[in-house]
Amino acid sequence: MEFRPCIDIHNGKVKQIVGSSLTDSDNKATENFVADSNASFFACLYKKHNLKGGHIILLNPVGSEYYEATKAQAIDALKAFPGGMQLGGGITPDNAKEFLDAGATHVIVTSYVFKDGTIKYDNLKAISDAVGRERLVLDLSCKKTADGYKVVTDRWQKMSDVTVDIKLLEELSEYCDEYLIHAVDVEGKNSGIETDLVKMLADYEGRPVTYAGGVHSYEDINLLKTLGKDRINMTIGSALDLFGGNLSFEKVLRNY
Repeated sequence: MEFRPCIDIHNGKVKQIVGSSLTDSDNKATENFVADSNASFFACLYKKHNLKGGHIILLNPVGSEYYEATKAQAIDALKAFPGGMQLGGGITPDNAKEFLDAGATHVIVTSYVFKDGTIKYDNLKAISDAVGRERLVLDLSCKKTADGYKVVTDRWQKMSDVTVDIKLLEELSEYCDEYLIHAVDVEGKNSGIETDLVKMLADYEGRPVTYAGGVHSYEDINLLKTLGKDRINMTIGSALDLFGGNLSFEKVLRNY
């Protein structure tokens, strides 16, 4: 298990939000933390500790009045830690190269691939071909339903009919290098991890998987490590002291 850091950017500022509260119509979200420092500050911190493999997420859509400010923060962070972080948020074959050229190791994609409730295989092949399988991360952020965990798209606002399970992970693995999976129901709520999701992911032995959502204590980290059979990487957001939480960034670095 590796600790994968994050930088979430909304309305031009580094934030930690409640994932399920995000709306595009008025650029609003329930905020857990708004940083005084810019994104490059956090990128430099991660670089100092050689903490690679984390992700930068743009939380404004391309058409938002805040998109350019959010994008500028992201580009600055990538340039501060070239070859150190992945980037997602509105990625398509048309704009992926700009972020890779700025220093991203991978681009992270959800909505371009999962549209109208299903998988658009033409789009999946197009983005995989455009950047190369080895530079593509598929974000399978999901919500729990009576029929299993379903992929959610468009900044976690639209539910799809695609079920996240071992079969899906194996099927999509030929197109990507890693998976990022936010448990949207617990994202930003500091309420504990989505244990059923973690148990299911632990049985997958293919591409690297990073889990995000609900980690708020050292006990949560240890539970994730145990239930995940030490195979699943973790992201911690608002629970970290970097973002106003109680978990020590330095302690997490030393122990995990």
